[in-house]
Amino acid sequence: MDATGNGVDRRTLLRGAAAGAVVLGGAAVGVGVGAPAHASGFYNPFTGYPISDGWQEHIDRGSLGGIDYVMSVGTRLPACGSGTIQNIPYNGTGGHTVTIYHPNGYRTQYMHLSAFSLANGTAVGAGATVGLSGGAAGAPGSGSSTGPHVHWHMINPSGVRINPLTYLAGIGGTLPKTTTESDGIPGPIMWQRAQNWLRMDHGYTGPIDGVPGVNTYAALQRAMRGYGYTGPIDGVPGPNTWAAVQRLAAQWGYTGPIDGVMGPNSWRGFARFVNQDRFDRTS
Repeated sequence: MDATGNGVDRRTLLRGAAAGAVVLGGAAVGVGVGAPAHASGFYNPFTGYPISDGWQEHIDRGSLGGIDYVMSVGTRLPACGSGTIQNIPYNGTGGHTVTIYHPNGYRTQYMHLSAFSLANGTAVGAGATVGLSGGAAGAPGSGSSTGPHVHWHMINPSGVRINPLTYLAGIGGTLPKTTTESDGIPGPIMWQRAQNWLRMDHGYTGPIDGVPGVNTYAALQRAMRGYGYTGPIDGVPGPNTWAAVQRLAAQWGYTGPIDGVMGPNSWRGFARFVNQDRFDRTS
């Protein structure tokens, strides 16, 4: 049994690493296959999780360096930037490891995974899910981990392991613009930008992962107080929440009814709002 409680054996993991998504609970976990490989948009997808061991702590105990973020086994791991995927099953003390080869020559590695999400060679954009976190002591793929977390580091073009937070501080940590503004289809990048707006202006403290949940929606409801929303802050959006979002969208080109039913035109207006330059930076 793997750390998620699903029966995924070594052969299945190796086959998934080489040819496709690992199947968990009867459903493929693959996300983002064929996504465009944008050259920009590096960011920290783990800002909402506590750090158990920082870069210096790793160095002090003889590691080459890394950042450990505490999270439940099975948490989706978004790519911190665009690139192509290489999966390394049972990578020594690092356990199951996914590497993202970025267009600028840098590499990102996430370690102690419970499952891979994509096939080797898959092109991904920033924010695409590349694996599921693991790290439960003794679980397949956990390597030397003693508790659930993901280990993150980067490798520069010279092959030297570097602190990703230092790297991001140097480039500014920016999100790409969402295409929802043109196609009216909400997706992970749109929600990442929405989460970043809510982090900056409305007290959201969760991850910038493009996967809206109760905390994202609760922050959205707080933000919508300024647009006529009077319901509970319960993280369960309904027509009243979405009607307020449409009032916001109306200030950004939406001309449809305020009926609480989000369609492509409503999402386009909302996307114009979150595509503002001031919501590009995540650090």
